[in-house]
Amino acid sequence: MRPTIKSSLVALALLAATTGAAWAQVSVSYVKPDEFIDVPRSQIERERLLKDFTQYFSSFDNKLAPGQQLKIEVLDIDLAGRLWPRRSGGDDIRVMTGGADWPHMTLRYTLEENGAVLRSGESELSNMMYQQRLTRLSDSDPLRYEKQMIDDWFEKTIAPKTAAR
Repeated sequence: MRPTIKSSLVALALLAATTGAAWAQVSVSYVKPDEFIDVPRSQIERERLLKDFTQYFSSFDNKLAPGQQLKIEVLDIDLAGRLWPRRSGGDDIRVMTGGADWPHMTLRYTLEENGAVLRSGESELSNMMYQQRLTRLSDSDPLRYEKQMIDDWFEKTIAPKTAAR
């Protein structure tokens, strides 16, 4: 007897419901983002920036073991380069010299599995050689240096704990 489409969909829904609890999850929050050292002044641009960071952090869920949860609180952001205001109005221009204008981020994190804390702490991320390193990210990505810094942190701090299970 051939199963009907309806019974196949019900079976698929049950399978998704039972395995859903085992999926890895990343949650991101921002503590007082209006007070960050270096974020856009425009509310729309600031929200766009934080959304981009949230999406990037969330992409780590596929690198975590099933059932693990990574909670990240971003405490401060200092983007690569410095902002130069435009005289004629419009968006400010970010100038990157490769000197003492490297990106920096402060965050607090907790990696949990089944309610048990595997690792937690506060990290100061920075990428002092940001223009001298190769990156897998596109030159068109305005946050490529910050994302490279986040990748380095994840591989050094979180990835060893997911592999050590």
